[in-house]
Amino acid sequence: MNTFEGSAEAAEASATGGADAPRPAQSLHGELLTALRDHIVEGNLADGARVPERELCVRFGVSRTPLREALKVLASEGLIDLLPNRGARIRPLRPQDVRELFDVMGGLEALAGRLACEKATDAEIAGVERLHYEMYGFYLKRDLHGYFRCNQEIHLAIVAAARNATLSETYAGLAARLRRQRYSANLGEHRDRWGEAMREHEEILDALQRRDGRALADILHGHLRNKLIATLEKAELASGEN
Repeated sequence: MNTFEGSAEAAEASATGGADAPRPAQSLHGELLTALRDHIVEGNLADGARVPERELCVRFGVSRTPLREALKVLASEGLIDLLPNRGARIRPLRPQDVRELFDVMGGLEALAGRLACEKATDAEIAGVERLHYEMYGFYLKRDLHGYFRCNQEIHLAIVAAARNATLSETYAGLAARLRRQRYSANLGEHRDRWGEAMREHEEILDALQRRDGRALADILHGHLRNKLIATLEKAELASGEN
């Protein structure tokens, strides 16, 4: 049984008490979209590679129609390019594209941090703290999949706490385009970027709890800058550059 089928059957059993009842189409779509997005973000397909639709249909136990609907969503997020009459490919990002996107993301996260310190409720800050320690648990187990999920939820929670719809919308679009790069930045072989990121998140939580907007803005901006450096280093090593 593949991973997608296993999680889907577990979800269905929980919702129906084990009865054989069909799930809503939206539930199926959401599960497939999440599984497919994770498969791409975690580097199972190389930049510029064609999306192997037949292989993915078998992997996730679906027909081509729902797969292609999910691919349309991922194209809107900037993870893939749809090719007219030729399927889809993983969208490659040039180093200059990556630099520009991280620069803008760093500015957005800095602004979000400052506003969140002004506007976040105590409950929202407590929620970020819970996510932080859940993420730390995944870090200790070296579970990058779980770690990254919590990591992204933390950043989104800080942006949401800023109470700025334009900021949230702009951030969401850019974050989707950089999801693969942010994930792979933790996989560097020549320095413990994952450990560095965890320590930076300790500082992020501390500044948020103190409601020190200036400090949190600086930490978040530096956090993104360090991810950019790790991403570019990894790209250079992969291409054989020194």
